[in-house]
Amino acid sequence: MLRHVSNIIMALATLAACQVAGVLGGRALGLPIPGAVLGMALLTVALLLRRRPPAPQAALTRTAGVLLRWMGLLFVPAGVGVMANAGPILAELLPIVVAIVGSSLAGLIVTGVVMQRMIGQRHTPPVPLEAQGMLHAD
Repeated sequence: MLRHVSNIIMALATLAACQVAGVLGGRALGLPIPGAVLGMALLTVALLLRRRPPAPQAALTRTAGVLLRWMGLLFVPAGVGVMANAGPILAELLPIVVAIVGSSLAGLIVTGVVMQRMIGQRHTPPVPLEAQGMLHAD
C-alpha cells in the first residue's frame, strides 16, 4: 500500500515538474507555445528515452487517468465565471460569435490546405482499391 501511494506521489511530482519546466522554459526562451504544451512534450521525450522498468510508467498512466477522469471539475470555475459575467458577454455576443465561427473556419481551411499539400507530396501514387482486392468491379 505504501509503495502504491509513493508511486502516485512520484507520478504527480513528475507531472508537476514537467509542467513547471515547460512554463519556465517557454518564458525563458520567449517561445509562443503554452508552457503546458512544452511540459507535455518534455514528458513525452522523457518517457521515450527512459530505460527503466515500466512500473513507474504504469503508475504515471494510472495517475494521469484519474486526473483526466476528474478534469471536468476544472471547468466549473470557468462556467461560473461565464454565468457571473453574462451581461457583458451578451452585450458583445455578435463579435464573440463571429470570432468563434471565423477562427473555426480558418482552422478548417488551413488544415485542409496543409493536408492537401501533404498528400500531394507523396512519392508513390495511392494504389486503387480494385488493385488491392478490396473492391470488386462489376
